[in-house]
Amino acid sequence: MTDREPKKIKLPAIITVKKFGEVLGMSVSSVITELMKNGILATINEQIDFETASILAQDLGYIVEEEILEEGEKMTLEKLLELLKKEKESGEHLQSRPPVVTILGHVDHGKTTLLDTIRKTNVVAKESGGITQHINAYQVKKKGKLITFVDTPGHAAFSAMRERGVSIADIAVLVVAADDGVRPQTKEVIEYLLTKKIPTIVAINKIDKPEANIQKVKKELGDNGILLEDWGGQVLSAQISAKKNIGIDDLLENILLLMEVEDFRADQKRSALGIVLESHLDPQKGPVATVLIKTGILKEGQDIIAGSAYGRVRRIEDFTGKRMTEAGPSTPISLIGLNTTSNTNDILQVASNKSVAKARSAEIGQMRGQTDPGSQLSAQKIYKTIADEKIKKLNIMVKADVQGSLEAIGQILGEIKSDEVAVDYIGTGIGNITESEVRLAQSAGAVIFGFSVEITPVAKRMAETDQVEVKIYKIIYELVADIKNRLEVMLPPEIERVDFGKLKVLAIFRTGKKDMIVGGKVSTGKVVKGSLIEVVRNDQIIGKGKLLNLQQNKVDTDEVESGNECGITFDGETKIKEGDTLAFYKEDVKKKTL
Repeated sequence: MTDREPKKIKLPAIITVKKFGEVLGMSVSSVITELMKNGILATINEQIDFETASILAQDLGYIVEEEILEEGEKMTLEKLLELLKKEKESGEHLQSRPPVVTILGHVDHGKTTLLDTIRKTNVVAKESGGITQHINAYQVKKKGKLITFVDTPGHAAFSAMRERGVSIADIAVLVVAADDGVRPQTKEVIEYLLTKKIPTIVAINKIDKPEANIQKVKKELGDNGILLEDWGGQVLSAQISAKKNIGIDDLLENILLLMEVEDFRADQKRSALGIVLESHLDPQKGPVATVLIKTGILKEGQDIIAGSAYGRVRRIEDFTGKRMTEAGPSTPISLIGLNTTSNTNDILQVASNKSVAKARSAEIGQMRGQTDPGSQLSAQKIYKTIADEKIKKLNIMVKADVQGSLEAIGQILGEIKSDEVAVDYIGTGIGNITESEVRLAQSAGAVIFGFSVEITPVAKRMAETDQVEVKIYKIIYELVADIKNRLEVMLPPEIERVDFGKLKVLAIFRTGKKDMIVGGKVSTGKVVKGSLIEVVRNDQIIGKGKLLNLQQNKVDTDEVESGNECGITFDGETKIKEGDTLAFYKEDVKKKTL
């Protein structure tokens, strides 16, 4: 090495001995020998950290740089996408991979039905209110080639999750109903696709309906920047009926065609990097993460970190639940082995060992300023900083089936703005409601809200005994509506004053301890029985009271109009004098809304 120019190399935070040899251009046996010289015994598949690899490489005459993007605490989705872009440009160790496809569209335009038809399963029946509420990923095979589909929620409340789905996809299928055309949510998706320049295929759905108008849909798409091929543009399209399985093959053919044009590739010789799509707490398996592998190979037994979660890969399952020993690029998997539920959008990566993973995840937790990985609700961050004690707070605890549900609930509640009431999260988490949550809610005077979870029998009995209110919902908007209604009840009422008229005091007939009988003439408006009264002297309000009785010509009456004289019984402690003015009014109490 000494008679050659020093070569610059980049090393990741963790690297296998085999991969290290490839980077150095040395045989594995030579690398193992060099490691032994430094007192390190390692086999071909063992991993060494950056510090060790760097010292060895420098001893061999290399100039070493660290791949900063591979450090867990610095990796974000944006940086991962940047790394994948650079990886593609480098062309090293790249092999073909399946395309990752996301299906987008307005609510009720049939995207979930389309996925059902493609994968021959029925997800719609399992969803509440016909809305897909979790991210799921699946693979199908067409002409011997795999295609990965990432399903994203269709409702407006899940816009953040939907955008994430688009960010990780290679191809977007935009579903537009032939009988409904381009809707507001469709425009939102189109704008994002055009901005990010994501390869797009349009699926014009529901062509079997009598009211279908395909040409109208094509025109509306063109007006919004999506020009189809048969209209002189570049965007592929397929006319389908997801419900009747019409045109699905054409759509899949278009995906394969776009796949050939784009030539999607990834490095299959490196350690895996993936994106957590979803996570939940399984009663038997513990924390389970749905992960899409973006590059590299993930293997059973590897130590991993995913955001603030860490652990070792105990089991990998494909989307059908079948066990896998390893998973490559574009593969959606269920991962078992993390110590806690990770957050959607966290980057999964391989660590050197469990202790390093734990140390790094602790640093991430400190950087985020929290210890509970399930408490990522945006509203929580806002309301926990409220110092104004005048604000009334609704103490709640939220338990949900998966992280995405918590995120969606937080997103919707975060849109409720008020200077008078606020939500105070006593705790949030994934999984069923247990005794510990009931105890915490009881001590904090909180209501427990559950979404698509259950309460354990012991916790239920405890809640009944301690009178802790537990509300469980299957539809997010019903849960949010309940919380919103409770907040509205806490709002102080709005008082609206309605003025009736004024009276000039001409005579005092009787003065009691807390009441007076006076006479006068109505100068403006009218006097109404039961009114509230302001006593005005020299243009200053000197007291208040209430009109108990009203007489005109010594006869009881309900109203006396302007210009007439009358006698009144005043209920109040203020002593009225001749020449004072009495203002008559009422106060309407109105409930505020958020």
